[in-house]
Amino acid sequence: MSAQKEKDSLPIGSDALFSFLQNHEIEFRREDHEPVYTVEDSKSLNLKLQGGATKNLFLRDKKGKRHFLLSMEQEKQVDLKSFSALINSSRLSLGSSDRLLKHLGVLPGAVSLLALVNDRSLSVEVLIDQDLWHCGVILCHPLVNSSTLAISCEDLELFFLRTGHSFQLVEIPSKTILADQ
Repeated sequence: MSAQKEKDSLPIGSDALFSFLQNHEIEFRREDHEPVYTVEDSKSLNLKLQGGATKNLFLRDKKGKRHFLLSMEQEKQVDLKSFSALINSSRLSLGSSDRLLKHLGVLPGAVSLLALVNDRSLSVEVLIDQDLWHCGVILCHPLVNSSTLAISCEDLELFFLRTGHSFQLVEIPSKTILADQ
């Protein structure tokens, strides 16, 4: 592999992401904070940013041939068995941290829709919870878990266009958890 091809295949970092967003006139508001690794961590931040708070799952099918980035409201839980059928996939499971790094160029805790900037081969299918999309503004990590951006859905559509990705809105039913379970 030539040095240029190898360089082009390396994931970009957050500084390059900010340049990408600015060069493509994708507007965002930014708030830096302590690193977060879980939804529970992020809930304790008390961000001033307004928008749909997310839970992002990097998934793979049973054979590891298809990869998905599922972005949904942070309070929702998804039944992966039922969801697999909904999207016409074999059984889904969480992708390993090695797969995550290979396909999206981020580590666990920093997964967000913005990581698609590193999916130059367009091998990750993008699925967004329609309830999250209806928030109008979505909160995303900019490839690191120590900062959050608020980006309008209109600007996210422009981001997807500029990265070559399409996305599918999906219905993820809220699971009711009974008190005596």
